[in-house]
Amino acid sequence: MQIAIASGKGGTGKTSVATSLALCADGAVQFLDCDVEEPNGHIFLKPEFSTSRIHTTVIPHINDDHCSLCGKCRNICRFNAITMFGETIMVFSELCHSCNGCFLVCEDNAIARDTREIGVIESGYAGSIDFVHGRVRIGEAMGVSLIKEVKKMAGESLVIIDAPPGTSCPFVETVRGVDYVILVTEPTPFGLYDLKLTVQVLRDLNIPHGVVINRSDYGDHRVEEWCTHGHIPVLMKIPFQRSLAEGYARGETLVESLPELLQPMQDLLQEVM
Repeated sequence: MQIAIASGKGGTGKTSVATSLALCADGAVQFLDCDVEEPNGHIFLKPEFSTSRIHTTVIPHINDDHCSLCGKCRNICRFNAITMFGETIMVFSELCHSCNGCFLVCEDNAIARDTREIGVIESGYAGSIDFVHGRVRIGEAMGVSLIKEVKKMAGESLVIIDAPPGTSCPFVETVRGVDYVILVTEPTPFGLYDLKLTVQVLRDLNIPHGVVINRSDYGDHRVEEWCTHGHIPVLMKIPFQRSLAEGYARGETLVESLPELLQPMQDLLQEVM
């Protein structure tokens, strides 16, 4: 079973919940950190990495000697990665989404396959937890292909996936195909607004989901009321405690900072499964 831990906004405690669930799992478990722009699951689980490999993606390279300047490659590119200036054709590799459309339409065999480094995939073990994460290259904007590569390493055991915040392409790619999504939110106007956006995306994708309310004794009750009205299960409420904040600053998970949360976390995981 694949369970993604997500949030409509950053700072809700998504990674804290994800890492704690991985520690609470009974039996084999794998942790995939798909927040490739800022992976921090390793800070809490402290894995020993045994493998590291560079991930690249295919981009076009124009051979001017064979190019007839027909413009078909430019016309098919929805991301303006190929542009013509008079009799000069240029490729902007940073805009390329590697859809391979330009290779298909070129009748002059003028486009060769080149590569661009996207990031690094590292894997290892945090105790008995099979740990994998991706780290996108600094300055790289196309992290979706790296997320796809990380998800390819998912095994047959229980898989906990730490998703990137927001509702953009990296989030959609991360939750695509998972069995369940746990949304971590906070009882604030910003938390409720972004929760509504995320729930709408998950409903469009037809993915089952539930909510964990972090710092539940702060703010107001509008998040819980909205979930009740929308028939969205509130799986757990985590109150604010200074010990949790102090533990977070030390790089500790929720269940390490507050062992009383161990049983509720295990109950949450069993309920979802």
